[in-house]
Amino acid sequence: MTDDSRTPLRRTPRSQPHRILVLALDGVSAIDLGVPVQVFGRGSNAVSATDSVHPGGILPGGTWPYSVEVCGAAAGVITGADGLSYSVDVGLDALESAETIIIPGATSVVDDEPSAAVVGALLSAFERGSRIAAISTGTFVLARTGLLAGRRATTHWSTAKELARRYPSIEVDENVLFIDEGELLTSAGAASAIDLCLHLIRRDHGVGLSNQVARRLVAAAYRSAGQAQYVPRSVPDPLGEVFADTREWALQHLGESLTLTDLAANAGVSVRTFSRRFVDDTGYTPMQWVLRARVDLARELLENSDLGIEQIADQVGLGTGANLRMHFQRILSTSPNEYRHTFSG
Repeated sequence: MTDDSRTPLRRTPRSQPHRILVLALDGVSAIDLGVPVQVFGRGSNAVSATDSVHPGGILPGGTWPYSVEVCGAAAGVITGADGLSYSVDVGLDALESAETIIIPGATSVVDDEPSAAVVGALLSAFERGSRIAAISTGTFVLARTGLLAGRRATTHWSTAKELARRYPSIEVDENVLFIDEGELLTSAGAASAIDLCLHLIRRDHGVGLSNQVARRLVAAAYRSAGQAQYVPRSVPDPLGEVFADTREWALQHLGESLTLTDLAANAGVSVRTFSRRFVDDTGYTPMQWVLRARVDLARELLENSDLGIEQIADQVGLGTGANLRMHFQRILSTSPNEYRHTFSG
């Protein structure tokens, strides 16, 4: 699967937390390492026991649905980037029990090939059914396994051309935040690691829990996989912040009849300018973005309310239940009723 929303609905009843292993290699990026630990861990930024968490995301007894541990190629000290070092208690053997493996970016994986032991451990884990996600230059490690051959993948824009040169069998897309290929996922650098991790929570437990974690992290609850990576421009774009305000305004008015003219007027620019720069910023046309925002709001209402399909369609600005069903099927490859059955409490 190559679109962030057209992914399998994974949620199944379980009594134990989903086990996540973060594989830190020499030169590991501090932010790439820290993001999955914070998002999936029970740290201060995770959803707390006092939050009103949607029951679909919590195990019996209110247990957080993930456990996370950091491992290395071997137990001991890992030399990270920027003069930082990390001590880990476990090596590659820990991957044998991992349900999801996350590979943060690291300077060593671009400069040198990962060891045969690392590649072998990842291949064995994937064959056992582990899901593997790579952050930033961590994609180079995943690429070395051969698992990405014939698939789309992304990495930090600054190393995308090198990834494509080194692994020509991979369709490298440097203009997206992350790519979901089912059990293999890749993301761009730094902040997009948050987007990827929140996407995994949405896949596993629905948009309600993902949104609560995002609020704890003070992060955007949803940035589409198709949104463009930030690439430096020769001339700064003075409209970026204005467009962000317009997107926020649109989210507060999804139940109303929003037109392209309305959005451009709110941004204070012409329709033509708004349309062109909106695509540059998000990877979607303005009305495609509005449609997906409406579907996302419908997902949350399906999870957390008893409203009927027609009522939800009206509240999110899709008009009729038939419209809601059509867009759900096209974007999510499922029906509203099936989605509610999967993710409602």
